[in-house]
Amino acid sequence: MIYLRSWGALPVSQLRMIVVLAIAVVLANVRQPYPDIAPLQHIPTLLLILAAPALLRRWPLSNGSVGCVLAFFLLHTLAGRYTYSNVPYEAWGRALLGVSIDKTFGLVRNDFDRLVHLSFGLFAIRPFAEAARRYGGMGPKAAILSGFLFVGAISALYEIFEWLITIVLAPGMADEYNGQQGDVWDSQKDMAIALVGGALASSWMLMREARDA
Repeated sequence: MIYLRSWGALPVSQLRMIVVLAIAVVLANVRQPYPDIAPLQHIPTLLLILAAPALLRRWPLSNGSVGCVLAFFLLHTLAGRYTYSNVPYEAWGRALLGVSIDKTFGLVRNDFDRLVHLSFGLFAIRPFAEAARRYGGMGPKAAILSGFLFVGAISALYEIFEWLITIVLAPGMADEYNGQQGDVWDSQKDMAIALVGGALASSWMLMREARDA
């Protein structure tokens, strides 16, 4: 009953966002092409969906912040369907636009994982900064800068988590999950691109804060 009340206490727009993400996870697993890896990708998202009503009831956030979380997890869900390394964006680009995305941007590997890491930096700052101001008593600039540090810390912890996965799983499955694609500097590049996204989002928010001051 308490859990159901949590759902009822949320704004309708945020309920819709949670439902959209749940539908996306279901669709991502229809005729799943990589059934051995899919649970590793989607179980954390399912846990977030289940916990979101209680979390948002206890610590409400604006629709914009919840939308940022939704945008990131939709990208992650899409990538998770194809284990990141196999997202067929090249085929989509040729079919929809008649162009080669890899040739246009000079890509030599499937870089969809880099896009998702970049999006984490772009989308995580706003909800973190909002929570830091509302519930941590931080000022606007401190909250934004703390959000940037949060992006760096979570990116590092995620790469450590991936490393632990490689210890537990069989080597071939671990490579599919991690999406290294033979790049020995993959973890460092992933963290760096997330920090680039965080720097862009932080700079934009700091400029808005200065303009509105």
